[in-house]
Amino acid sequence: MNVLITGTSSGIGRATAEKFLSEGHEVYGLDLLPSSISHPRYHHFIADIRKKETLPELPPVEILVNNAGVQDSVDDLATNLVGTMQVTEKYLSEKIRSVLFNASSSAHTGFEFAAYSASKAGVIGYMKNVAWRVSRYGATCNSLSFGGVLTPLNSPVTEDKEAWSEIMKVTPLKKWATPEEAAEWIYFLTVVNRSCTGQDILVDNGEKDCNCTFVWPGF
Repeated sequence: MNVLITGTSSGIGRATAEKFLSEGHEVYGLDLLPSSISHPRYHHFIADIRKKETLPELPPVEILVNNAGVQDSVDDLATNLVGTMQVTEKYLSEKIRSVLFNASSSAHTGFEFAAYSASKAGVIGYMKNVAWRVSRYGATCNSLSFGGVLTPLNSPVTEDKEAWSEIMKVTPLKKWATPEEAAEWIYFLTVVNRSCTGQDILVDNGEKDCNCTFVWPGF
């Protein structure tokens, strides 16, 4: 199948692209940065999801993974919510089989940067609207709200021994997800799953419901 993934140069996006490639899919990646993947079935496009005119023309997309995002920046809303909406609206068609949004546990708790939490809460609301619309094609649409994931975006705490110790004290499962684990969740919801739709799935090692605390330097 033709799979479009945003934010594929690192982190969850890269791991997800590699997962789909390993399963035999044709993968199209969008990112502000150059490609970090070399594979005959991977096609990379440098694009800014905030700017519709930079989005490339592609063959009909069957699986869409909206992963690109920023955190604690002036562009949280413009990228995480508006950009994600622009990508989705451009590539939705009757050929779509599944849509997946990368939301955040912060959308549920609000325990993070204001614009980031708001942008991800907006993603969940938008996901429900898309789920209703694509159901006419028999397609599923869901979002994943990850807690901590071991990506470069979270290096301010993962590389700070004191902050990391505090995080582990309040994380019930005493771990964060790897990008590869996140990719497995994404693959399951978009390929294996055929009955769950319109849902946000919280994957946070127990952070929210067992001990809701946000740790970040200076916060």
